[in-house]
Amino acid sequence: MIVVRCNEDNYTYDLHSLVKAFYPSEDVKVFKDGDKDLNSDNGLPEIEVLYGQNDLRICVRVADDATKEQETYIDDIDYSDRPEYKNHLKRTLYRVLSELTGKTLPWGTLTGIRPTKIAMSMLEDGASDEQIVSTMKDTYLCSEQKSKLSADIAHYEHQILEPIDYDNGFSLYIGVPFCPSTCLYCSFTSYPIARYRNIVDEYTSAVKKEIDYVAAELSHKTLDTVYIGGGTPTTLEASQLKELIDYAKAKLDWSQVKEFTVEAGRADSITREKLETLLECGVTRISVNPQTMNEETLRIIGRKATAAETVECYKLAREVGFNNINMDLIVGLPDEKIDDVRYTLEKVKELAPDSLTVHSLAIKRASRLAQVVDEMGYETISNSDDIMTLTEETARAMGMKPYYLYRQKNMSGNFENVGYSVEGKAGIYNILIMEEVQSIVALGAGTVTKRVYGDGRIERCDSVKDVGLYIEKIDEMIERKRELFAD
Repeated sequence: MIVVRCNEDNYTYDLHSLVKAFYPSEDVKVFKDGDKDLNSDNGLPEIEVLYGQNDLRICVRVADDATKEQETYIDDIDYSDRPEYKNHLKRTLYRVLSELTGKTLPWGTLTGIRPTKIAMSMLEDGASDEQIVSTMKDTYLCSEQKSKLSADIAHYEHQILEPIDYDNGFSLYIGVPFCPSTCLYCSFTSYPIARYRNIVDEYTSAVKKEIDYVAAELSHKTLDTVYIGGGTPTTLEASQLKELIDYAKAKLDWSQVKEFTVEAGRADSITREKLETLLECGVTRISVNPQTMNEETLRIIGRKATAAETVECYKLAREVGFNNINMDLIVGLPDEKIDDVRYTLEKVKELAPDSLTVHSLAIKRASRLAQVVDEMGYETISNSDDIMTLTEETARAMGMKPYYLYRQKNMSGNFENVGYSVEGKAGIYNILIMEEVQSIVALGAGTVTKRVYGDGRIERCDSVKDVGLYIEKIDEMIERKRELFAD
């Protein structure tokens, strides 16, 4: 355990996230001095942060080695200028921990999930690529590679979002929280379809009530994109998918929808009938997600379909007529090395999907993976600059360029998730959800609706995760949205 003591209960989240980034396998406790009587474990740093009105003092000492004590003092900074003070704090702590561990982090001091929002905001304010890269490197200590990646993505996002009316439009997400089985790494709201199939119709009926609310209350706004995710939406029968989609299209004005995505996801949920149904219903983009093409890894993570079955499903989707197919991969899976990732990428390259999303494995506390890592050790999962470079080089060799990026807590190697696409096939919804520039109305259990105001302010409301409780309290879920969008 690593202990961080502060003289004020302030910036605790930032301190925790940054220390955790350097010591991902350790517990980190941040608290105001005097609140708790805890000490760091031997061999691990103990950190003291003293905030002043015009200065900042950080002292780091290693519990079993007094020679590794280091104190850093900065003066002439204004405590009332919170963004600038926080940046000073994080840069100072970063440099101390980097010297102590011998490590650098690809995203420097940035610990939030949307680093490209900085580049996007600067681009919209007229900044040049050189200014964006300089700010990412100097203010946030990002690497040259990640700084340039941020600038590249900002340009592509800006181009894709140009026709979107942020203020007078919205996007729709429909969550289907059922899966064939729960994967080792998953912490999303998902329930095994075999056990819950008898309430699927009740669930979709509840979602229809939410659709009625959207039709009644947001009819004055333009529906730009629709995304059905999960879970695995294709765990529903073809007739259930058709009924739900037909209902939404009958109730809502679909005339301006620029993209309609459904996560077909797992091969063990896909059939020709379902694919044909989705195409007939006007779905323009689907995901067929292998995660890895290595059979042993698939077994470890609990994916029941083989890599060969995923390939067959992909080919079937092409045969049916889909011309915009995404594939998701995860790097950093248990015991996978760079050669395993290279093998997966070679197989994906042969298929030539229209977009590729590369996820760096994130260890979620609610997932079974967290237990495995606790038992087997953090070293069982690994990611590296070489692996991330390989994925980018392969995507670019497939004629793709990066179009969106986000990060999560506890990511392997402190890297990122990146979406790549060929020209004209980028996922518009993916950019909107990450950049938070347009309201997204989310229907279904475990979903979060976000209202984005003209001044950039964002407010949220969530729906309960439990499927049975969602069905029971559907009127309350609708009322939460009504209150959120009340003017």
